[in-house]
Amino acid sequence: MEVSVVREGRSGILGLGAEEAVVRVTPLAPAPESDIPAAAQGVLEKLLTLMGVAGSVIPLSQPIAGGEEDADAPVTFDIQGEDLGILIGRRGQTLSCLQYIVRLIVSNHTGSRVAIVLDVAGYKQRRYDELQALARQMAEQVEMRGEPVTLSPMSPYERRIIHLTLADHSGVSTESIGFGEARRVVIKLKGQ
Repeated sequence: MEVSVVREGRSGILGLGAEEAVVRVTPLAPAPESDIPAAAQGVLEKLLTLMGVAGSVIPLSQPIAGGEEDADAPVTFDIQGEDLGILIGRRGQTLSCLQYIVRLIVSNHTGSRVAIVLDVAGYKQRRYDELQALARQMAEQVEMRGEPVTLSPMSPYERRIIHLTLADHSGVSTESIGFGEARRVVIKLKGQ
């Protein structure tokens, strides 16, 4: 929105002779599709500056492994720099929130839903690889012992990685149990 003051108001004396201010609000035209990556990068750089975090925002040409929930080709950025753990947060929660805020701002600015994926120093790629390895290791353990294994609580994105990794496994199946932040994946023998 563009806001311009047409007439400034006056408070008057003891409320007598007061006048209200008059402003004109004009909606701005949505940004063209080609401006979305530049707008997203600008928003992200501004947020990092306001947060007092020194980092470089690098556009990525390929989506991050593990595929976020957005199937449409997302605009993907990796933030590089020193001591960026504060941007990742506990179990990636801060990074997830930052990504959500950037999506909201850019979507509001462009007038359309925008798929934006953020990573910090390759954290999501490493976490994706770790979760795949964990899923395979736990599947082997379930097959050897014959007992189900319940993993620690995970975000929906992380649970999805476990489910997809073991979806075609011949000996085990997965299911999610629990509610909210306590939701976790159970790996068990097929038919159990």
